[in-house]
Amino acid sequence: MYRLVYHLVCNTLQHSATRCNTLQHTAIHCNTLQYTATHCNTLQHTAIHCNTLQYTAIHCNSLQYTATHCNTLQHTAIHCNSLHHTAIHCNTLQYTATHCNTLQHTAIHCNTLHLTAPLSIPFSLQHTATHCNTMQHTAINATHCTP
Repeated sequence: MYRLVYHLVCNTLQHSATRCNTLQHTAIHCNTLQYTATHCNTLQHTAIHCNTLQYTAIHCNSLQYTATHCNTLQHTAIHCNSLHHTAIHCNTLQYTATHCNTLQHTAIHCNTLHLTAPLSIPFSLQHTATHCNTMQHTAINATHCTP
């Protein structure tokens, strides 16, 4: 009977040991799966972070392109304003030159009238001379604006 008990105890212990080995193997396998799942989650998190960084880089490049385009437009606007200012200044000079040419032409005309005025009309001659002197004075003052 002692042998039977021994054999029963031994079988029970052997069964328990086998079951323990199975559980230990299962625990190791479970730990491996848990480690793999954690590693997978880390990789997934890294991929999401990488995608976010890639999106941010694309957005940044787009903003940089927009800023460069804006700077070009700003430079063009400044250049255009400068050209507009130059055109206005040129138009003013052209108007002044035309006005000066008109005054010079009038002064020459007055000198001609002064030389051709009839001597028999002193008042008319004096009036013409006075008018011519005024125009000559105006023309002399205007010659400084000739371009």
